[in-house]
Amino acid sequence: MENIRSAPTGSHHLGRLFLQLQRLERKPRIFGDAGPLTPSEIHTIDAIGMDGTLLMSELAARLGVTKGAVTQIFSRLEAKELVIRAPHPEDFRAVLVSLTDKGRSAYRAHEEVHRQFYEELSTELGEEEIRIFEQCIQKLIRFMEE
Repeated sequence: MENIRSAPTGSHHLGRLFLQLQRLERKPRIFGDAGPLTPSEIHTIDAIGMDGTLLMSELAARLGVTKGAVTQIFSRLEAKELVIRAPHPEDFRAVLVSLTDKGRSAYRAHEEVHRQFYEELSTELGEEEIRIFEQCIQKLIRFMEE
């Protein structure tokens, strides 16, 4: 019987990337003094940290999840003392969310992880390759959103 083995294709590499992303999604990491945080938790912190304060409904939209899902994540972060919620001063139905000092520390640590990633990437790729890499990521994201 003949053993036919071909070189990995783009779809093979993409499949491996998706498997690796799934593994990462389940693995908590430590950011600053916040303790272990899941990717969904740190990305929630990241979304809040970009603006400092935003509406809970804006947070859900930014993360692309339901208000119920964001409320669950937010409650976990609240229990870890990383976020706080407050009533909107003009709209009693709206809730404003922001980071605590501990949450801002996690936000900065997460930004540092991204900075180090790009620093390491720049040792492997030239500027043009990084630009193409980023374009490919953007196209992949748009494709996956459809």
